[in-house]
Amino acid sequence: MTTMAAETGPTDLDILVHAAHEAYQGAYGVPPRERAGWLTAIADALDGAADELVDLAQEETHLPEPRLRGELTRTTFQLRLLADEVVAGQPLDATIDHHDPDWGMGPRPDLRRVNVPLGVVGVFGASNFPFAFSVMGGDSASALAAGCAVVHKIHQAHGRLGKRTADIVIDALGETSAPEDLFTAVTGQEAAEALVDHPLVKAVGFTGSTAVGRILRERINARPEPIPFYGELGSTNPVFVTEQAWAARRDQLLADYAGSLTLGMGQFCTKPGVLFVPDLDESATATLSEALAGTPRFPMLSERLAEGYGKAVAAVSATDGVETLIDGADRRDRVDAVAAAEEDDDGDDDDGGVDDEPSPTVLVTTAEEVRSRPEILGEEMFGPAGLVIRYGSESQLAAVAELLEGQLTATVHGEPGEHPAELLSVLETRAGRVIWNGWPTGVTVSYAQQHGGPHPATTAPGTTSVGTAAVRRFVRPVSFQSFADEHLPPALQEDNPWGIARRVDGVWHGPHETGGA
Repeated sequence: MTTMAAETGPTDLDILVHAAHEAYQGAYGVPPRERAGWLTAIADALDGAADELVDLAQEETHLPEPRLRGELTRTTFQLRLLADEVVAGQPLDATIDHHDPDWGMGPRPDLRRVNVPLGVVGVFGASNFPFAFSVMGGDSASALAAGCAVVHKIHQAHGRLGKRTADIVIDALGETSAPEDLFTAVTGQEAAEALVDHPLVKAVGFTGSTAVGRILRERINARPEPIPFYGELGSTNPVFVTEQAWAARRDQLLADYAGSLTLGMGQFCTKPGVLFVPDLDESATATLSEALAGTPRFPMLSERLAEGYGKAVAAVSATDGVETLIDGADRRDRVDAVAAAEEDDDGDDDDGGVDDEPSPTVLVTTAEEVRSRPEILGEEMFGPAGLVIRYGSESQLAAVAELLEGQLTATVHGEPGEHPAELLSVLETRAGRVIWNGWPTGVTVSYAQQHGGPHPATTAPGTTSVGTAAVRRFVRPVSFQSFADEHLPPALQEDNPWGIARRVDGVWHGPHETGGA
């Protein structure tokens, strides 16, 4: 088995990608149940190592244990859900049109189409989800479910966890019929660059910042053979509260907003970074401040993220027309002063450097200011900070929503009987997921989930990185015309030897039905 170097150089990367390509070829055409068994074997192995992995994750990310255990459960649930999809044949989308001499536009030949895997997929792990969007997160799991081989670039923010997770995955596959090197992992900047350049890599999945995503996209587009780049980048996930909802449940909305804003120290791609409300008087501000004071606080995922967060908050707060409603820096000073008075110095470094454990900050502006400076709506503050926008009339909201860039989510809070159709119509054009009376943090893994959106939220708005439809990113369709049955792939043969779901002459047939003529 190919081993993973501590820091992968270009030569090592080339060897690993060639090995992955051979594994992809060896796995090509494997029956769905066998491939599904590989996914469940990985899930079982990760569940079996849960205590070890969660301990490592806590050491490297500072995230609380319940959050990490839930994230690991989500990861293994996703693998098993995708395994069920593989058995049913959903990723194959097998479609059969029998020869029809009476077809409406003239005689139709026998046509049969099936999805085939792209090849080797490069996956970049995310910093903010050490399980769900990392080594065996959505990109890796869906690429394996599609039939691809995966070369995963471990994120440096949790390198030890990444390496250990990769070892567990590789060992689990080694106990199955999976070809050696179907999954492997690499580390380091040189490996990252060589991975996106390698001619045998046929797609790249990425979750991270807009800046890094743009660099990767430019590099991929410069390849002699451009390949699909599935990047999840930035999103401010606007939330709009109607006048009736604000009047009916203002305090509850503010409490729920505080919880969603600061969940995971605000390091969620679906954090509600922008909140539109009709008013924000002293009473509402006091309610919000009290709710934020009760939210958990712990160090951010890395010093680099903490530094970037501080710069983003400073930039937005310095914008003309933006005021500070709740100052996290002041709150941090007060908390530290109390702590210093109650106990001896415990070595906490608060000497004016990067604040890696910030208190929540809330900035405020108006809809009128936003209309003159729409770029404010796209400023992502990746951490526990939000921008509240006061509007004078609900009739303004659709026009302001028109100024939004592409988003992962957009939310409307309203009351029974309300239907702000014009606003919702605009949000459908701006977001991949539109939410009514909920909060965007929390992205369930399911069949109808859409985790994507127009640029700059993602680089491929027609796809999702969460849910069973994520597999579609890593396949391409091939049609076979007028072939003898014995020369067709099993998924398209008349007697349906794999027992998968297929569409035959326009009619869907479930698993185990032949649907033949």
